[in-house]
Amino acid sequence: MKILIASTPATGHLNPLLAVTRLLLKARHEVVVMTADFLKDRVEETGARFECLPPEANLDMRRIENVIPEIADYKPGPERRLLLLERIFIDVVPAQASGLAGLVRKFSPDAILVDNTFFGVLPMLLQDQEGRPAVAICGTMFLHAPREDGAPTFLGLPPAETDEDKRNYASLAAEQNRTVNRPALSSLNRHLGEIGSAVLDMNFHDAMVLLPDAFLQMTVPSFEYPRKVLPPSVEFVGILPIVPGQASIPEWADEIDGSRKVVLVTQGTVSNIDFSQLVIPTLQAMADDEGVMVVLTTGGRDPQDVHSLLPSNARCSEFLPFEWLLPKVDLLVTNGGYGNVNQALAYGIPIIGAGVTEDKGDVNARIAWSGAGIDLRTSNPSAAMLGSAIRKVLGDPSYRYNARAIGRQFAAIDTAGVILARLEKLAAQTPREISMHPQYRHSV
Repeated sequence: MKILIASTPATGHLNPLLAVTRLLLKARHEVVVMTADFLKDRVEETGARFECLPPEANLDMRRIENVIPEIADYKPGPERRLLLLERIFIDVVPAQASGLAGLVRKFSPDAILVDNTFFGVLPMLLQDQEGRPAVAICGTMFLHAPREDGAPTFLGLPPAETDEDKRNYASLAAEQNRTVNRPALSSLNRHLGEIGSAVLDMNFHDAMVLLPDAFLQMTVPSFEYPRKVLPPSVEFVGILPIVPGQASIPEWADEIDGSRKVVLVTQGTVSNIDFSQLVIPTLQAMADDEGVMVVLTTGGRDPQDVHSLLPSNARCSEFLPFEWLLPKVDLLVTNGGYGNVNQALAYGIPIIGAGVTEDKGDVNARIAWSGAGIDLRTSNPSAAMLGSAIRKVLGDPSYRYNARAIGRQFAAIDTAGVILARLEKLAAQTPREISMHPQYRHSV
């Protein structure tokens, strides 16, 4: 089987796809991965063949301000979200589509796998199914399928409990459609039209769930809001095991000996420009608590950036081997990266989430809704706020109980087997028919 994988050039989107890549290669399938050139080494480490995105889509996402210099002038809100959507995900669609089409001609894949924001696959999804390979999409963010309560995405809204909640959500959705979704869809359809593609008649996030032959959501049902009608494309596949040996065990490893609670804090590999958002206030909050060890990963930044700020009960590394560390962790403090959160839950670790930008508000809302932790509903929590939340989670066993219940659901899924079987089945199906529930055929 020949599989073409394409990824938005961001580590949170690429990492799950590289895990699938390793799985496919181990099963002796042939894999080509297309993404930005700064990620070439990461791809080639798996043994897959690397192909670079066309220049217009070859973005270096390590520093968002280098891609969108004016981003600092935009506060969190609809204008900022529209800017990010258009500049990072929509304006690149013609180049992404061209790159995909070229590799299909060159590589003749049996199936294509992309992440859920790689909109360059839409021209293929909108054409006759007979004229394209099977397409699967990997859900690397919370599930974007429509909700029965009408809640818009990216606002961190839990399931509606009352009719008043539903009325409020309808109002918020109308405003988001006006300020973000319709302008973004207009831009996307303009690009699609320019390259001779059919255009969308529905929300673009919904389309990425509803149009592919399979949508592989990288979590478990208990960490996603329930829906009466789940799109037939969607399958919850859990999470693939952490690839061992990607980082070295630190020299201070023997200090994690079970005598103290271990709190892991991270701002990920993208939103880690300003450590004063989460890392520093967490260090400050727990500085006087010798019953706790705070472990910090800088996610690619030089640990010396925070070394002078470390209290006596804190240790820091650029990266850490999570397969070694997570079984020893009592609590994760995070801004809400979807991959890190699901990894922690797979180990039964309760979580404190503090982030509202990008998809983080929705991820953190699910942490609170599931009972596995606390959502602080801010990207800039104070040390006092964090200290109170950390002590509450460590002192209340219900959070650990709920996280472990989710962890058991992860453990019950043979993620590798499910993904491999689904992709192999898709690749063998000719012709393919897309089954879409009629309620989802709607415009924004």
